[in-house]
Amino acid sequence: MSETLVLRFLEKYGQTKIDLVRDEMGQVDWSNRLIGIKGSRGVGKTTLVLQYIKKNYKPGNEVLYVSLDHIYFSSNLLYELADDFYKKGGKLLVMDEVHRYAGWSQEIKNMYDDFPDLKMIFTGSSLLQLSKAKADLSRRAVMYNLPELSFRNYLKFSGIADIQPITLNALLNDHVAIALDISQKIKPLLHFSSYIKYGYYPFFLENLKTFHQKLYEAIQVAVEIDIAQFEQVQPANLVYVKKLLDIISRSVPFKPNLSNISQRTGISINTVKNYIQYLYKANLIALLHDQQKGINSLNKPEKIYLANPNLMYSLVGDNQNPGNMRETFLLSQLKNHFRVNAHDIGDFLINEQYVIEVGGKNKSQSQISGVPHAYIAADGIEVGINNKIPLWLFGFLY
Repeated sequence: MSETLVLRFLEKYGQTKIDLVRDEMGQVDWSNRLIGIKGSRGVGKTTLVLQYIKKNYKPGNEVLYVSLDHIYFSSNLLYELADDFYKKGGKLLVMDEVHRYAGWSQEIKNMYDDFPDLKMIFTGSSLLQLSKAKADLSRRAVMYNLPELSFRNYLKFSGIADIQPITLNALLNDHVAIALDISQKIKPLLHFSSYIKYGYYPFFLENLKTFHQKLYEAIQVAVEIDIAQFEQVQPANLVYVKKLLDIISRSVPFKPNLSNISQRTGISINTVKNYIQYLYKANLIALLHDQQKGINSLNKPEKIYLANPNLMYSLVGDNQNPGNMRETFLLSQLKNHFRVNAHDIGDFLINEQYVIEVGGKNKSQSQISGVPHAYIAADGIEVGINNKIPLWLFGFLY
């Protein structure tokens, strides 16, 4: 077994802090033999698995963490490393960045079958699709998705406040009391504006001055490496993927006219559809579909958003349209835990039941008057009234 990899793991083990962990740590069933954790770049996958190791294992022969983008794997097989590790008493092998290793799924399948007492955890890009893997890992691996930090998570990670998540039912029915309680502890509007600019990714804790530079670089890597590799897009065509992302970022919420996009980018309509799906799978954009149509590559979405407001600031700068930001924020807090569709009167339909219209603090009821189970998510207010709910409070759903 490579001494270099072991020393690198021990270095990371020593540097890992466990005083502040994601809630998802307790939501993963770590007893499974093969666990996959995927998510967008910079979301904290590596930190999560290293924290799990440090909380549950002492450094020694039983556990090993490796990143599969290490130069070691350019001339050595993962399977051979696992074989050696297992024979020397290894119990848990954690493999980071599996999508950077060619043939990862086949080798992990063989490791799963050949080493019955070995537990394995792997992390990968949000593009990771087990259905497309050469080996059938879908019957073996239990997959989890690690989302970006919610507004509630941001407050916790910043050391501002540690507040429990609220259910959608509580938010809709008891929002006045909940908002009053939270507003007595913190100034939600002050911190909300900071979160919108840089709070979705844990690396904001490292250096705020370089946050958007790092996020922009992560966007470029997602396109130039992840999309290129997973979707087999030729390097010469990546410029069109970037051009499409630029068009979307400057127009969100973007109502796609595929013919117009085709003319502006110089690529066919079918290719436009494919590229939209690639950006969606990479968690760079969010798609809002009509309730009746559902989500698949054949259906044109009603609207396209960037995945979160931090991306808006990284791609376009500070000149943001408040309406675009509000809708992007709300969708970002809802899309990972609820069914969200377009609605013909309001902005969003949640779980095929609740209608949400987004606006500023003076947003009137006229648009949703007479619509059952309809609410206004209003920006710029600390506490709501009746069916008018503070927009920031939706950031406490997870």
